[in-house]
Amino acid sequence: MTLHSLIDVLPKAELHLHIEGTLEPEMMLALAKRNGVELPYNSVAEVQAAYEFDCLQDFLDVYYQGMSVLINERDFYDLTMAYLEKVHGQGVRHVEIFFDPQAHMERGVAFETVLGGISSALETAGREMDMTSKLIMCFLRHLDEEDAFGALNCACKHKEHIYAVGLDSSEAGRPPELFSRVFAKARAQGFKAVAHAGEEGPAAYIETALDDLKVSRVDHGNRAFENPALVARMAAEQMPLTMCPLSNLRLKGITDLKEHPIKKALNAGLLATVNSDDPSYFGGYVNENYKQVADAVGLTGEDIVTLAKNSFKASFQSPSEKQAYLDKVDTQLRSWQRRQ
Repeated sequence: MTLHSLIDVLPKAELHLHIEGTLEPEMMLALAKRNGVELPYNSVAEVQAAYEFDCLQDFLDVYYQGMSVLINERDFYDLTMAYLEKVHGQGVRHVEIFFDPQAHMERGVAFETVLGGISSALETAGREMDMTSKLIMCFLRHLDEEDAFGALNCACKHKEHIYAVGLDSSEAGRPPELFSRVFAKARAQGFKAVAHAGEEGPAAYIETALDDLKVSRVDHGNRAFENPALVARMAAEQMPLTMCPLSNLRLKGITDLKEHPIKKALNAGLLATVNSDDPSYFGGYVNENYKQVADAVGLTGEDIVTLAKNSFKASFQSPSEKQAYLDKVDTQLRSWQRRQ
């Protein structure tokens, strides 16, 4: 399909990606064998059969179980490189990825082990694939704020590798203001801030993330559309939204991709982007998210170009770096148009 070929060739950034959520079943089983970890699965088919979720918590139960195979720095390096190689082939040229150190530290894996493997892979991709990157450390919102402070104290020792902090995990009943103090300290230490809000939680959680946590980007944000004044505010401020269509579908935030608000976001002038969230678990990396939501809601070629450009505009790169990538989008678009 012509529109799909445009998606394939355009340079993109991915801004909402949990590196632990890229653990493919084959790698999960291989790492379990390598590290002597017992899993309740004996085959790829059995792992995949577990990927039927009724809500976010169902997914998280499997997600954290899979994470148990990640033990050594080499594991985190291999995991990250597998993701980077995959998405480089899909035209992704800049990534800003999340990692969840608390989930590893509570099972005895050192912060530096996790960070060492991930950051080494990002450096390799920079050298060998000319990919740029930022790393975002997320606080787990199902744990208390004091636990988050422990992770932040670790991050403060590694500012050369960690650019921002985020907030993820189960959202229901865990409003952003529970983490106001740790976000204030993180910002004072020079970290940028983002947060998952409005995925399962109400539009009010998005407002709190903006006003209390003072985030520079809203992850998901689907439920903003319940509050027209909030949508107008976000459009006026050009507050980025990192939307994840296949994730929303698989976690039953929507029952059909035709319901996804990405087209509504573009029509409202929001700085919306398309991302894959946890692609191994949700059935598609970034290009699959673009293609399937484009088909479902009727995105145009112009919409696809806008989304690709938005991905760089919404990134934490410098203005000159953003412009260089925007120019590359235009160059690839002209090349694609000549071939049509």
